[in-house]
Amino acid sequence: MPAPTLLVLEADPPPRLGRLTGKARIVSVGEAGLAAELPHADALLVWDFTSDAVRNAWPGEGPRPRWVHTASAGVDRLLCPELVASDTVVTNARGIFEAPIAEYVAGLVLAMAKDLPGTLELQRQRRWRHREGLQVAGSRAVVIGAGPIGRAVAGTLRALGVTVALTGRAARPGVHAADQLDRLVIRADWVISAAPLTDATRGMFDARLFGLMQPSARFINVGRGQLVVEDDLVAAVSKRWIAGAALDVFAQEPLDARSRLWDVPGLIISPHMSGDTVGWRDRLGEQFVDLYELWAAGKPLPNVVDKKRGYVPMHD
Repeated sequence: MPAPTLLVLEADPPPRLGRLTGKARIVSVGEAGLAAELPHADALLVWDFTSDAVRNAWPGEGPRPRWVHTASAGVDRLLCPELVASDTVVTNARGIFEAPIAEYVAGLVLAMAKDLPGTLELQRQRRWRHREGLQVAGSRAVVIGAGPIGRAVAGTLRALGVTVALTGRAARPGVHAADQLDRLVIRADWVISAAPLTDATRGMFDARLFGLMQPSARFINVGRGQLVVEDDLVAAVSKRWIAGAALDVFAQEPLDARSRLWDVPGLIISPHMSGDTVGWRDRLGEQFVDLYELWAAGKPLPNVVDKKRGYVPMHD
């Protein structure tokens, strides 16, 4: 029996799949060649998780892979109606990014509370100007998104003494329902977005929600850029409706050098790096090989995405 055909939507550097030698016929392809190769593949590894190629190429004639794995936490860039309706199993990289993102959020909270950006700028100017920072312990945070990343963020902030309210699609032990968000935001010092991008969450951080926040509140987004109405955020920070913000994700990436976001005082910008720590690509490759061996053996896969919801459900 011939080895299954594994199609890899490749990015540079490519994944290390040496353990699959003899276990899979590996075909690497770029965006332009994906549609032609899909009917011949048994499985698809979306290594280039910044690409929309899967969503664009999936509709069409012929068979499609029985399993698609994306080397990312989010699946919004690959899901399309035809893939959602199909029998194809979709898995994600749950387990790789949670701890690094939680550390990154904690770093941003501490940096903003202690005005580290201001300290670095004053050092650059050789100016000695004493200020008072905020105490993080005892402050309140709302984390939107009760999946593994949101839970990791909540746990790390609690270790700093922050009182955390975690919100998700529906109420369950330790999680507030989405319809409770307004009352929680009103009292929060930190509002942190770690939600998946779905039809229900797209554009949820808008002028109305920013208007509910305290003038002393700060907003952090490590979810998806399209969760935020960026013009509304610019207005909220510029007009001091809120005290500041930090964005690691954007509606369009990379962020254009001409974007007005770069020039907003009180806004910290980072290039979608909150989950990327030294060796992260190797960990993604190792995770995929482990999953492939389970799949090839006919065993159940972890990290299976509910394609209609757009994320891996939590089972409490």
